[in-house]
Amino acid sequence: MGLFDFIKSAGKKLGFGSDEEEKAPPAEELKKELQKLDIGADDVEVEVEGDKVVLKGAVASQEILEKAIVAVGNTIGVAKVETKVEVAEGEEGEPVFHIVQKGESLWKIAEQHYGDGSKYMAIFEANRPMLSDPDKIYPGQALRIPQNV
Repeated sequence: MGLFDFIKSAGKKLGFGSDEEEKAPPAEELKKELQKLDIGADDVEVEVEGDKVVLKGAVASQEILEKAIVAVGNTIGVAKVETKVEVAEGEEGEPVFHIVQKGESLWKIAEQHYGDGSKYMAIFEANRPMLSDPDKIYPGQALRIPQNV
């Protein structure tokens, strides 16, 4: 359980609305996005409080929790994600996220976190299905950094 910061102006735009004001999408839209991604977070409840999203419920693994955090956090209008989610597997740990900076690649990020750029595919796989291509990342995007690589 924790509170995670994201860049409010970066990410996927859900629903419709004015580009002038970056508001978090309604909880229903975020819930649909989680279901569409099919990451195992179907039982997670989503609440929106201003620019903060609160995730509640239970998931089968730490990986599913981290993917849900990244999926909703990488949405335009979301600045914070708070988790009140139980992890069934008992492998609860502190998630590690990386905010992509201009000019970074998954190779550079892997070098920074693992000391070995050739481990970039571990980061790519840890962020699927939110990432569809290892070369398609953008500044401001939050990525999961798996720790058992």
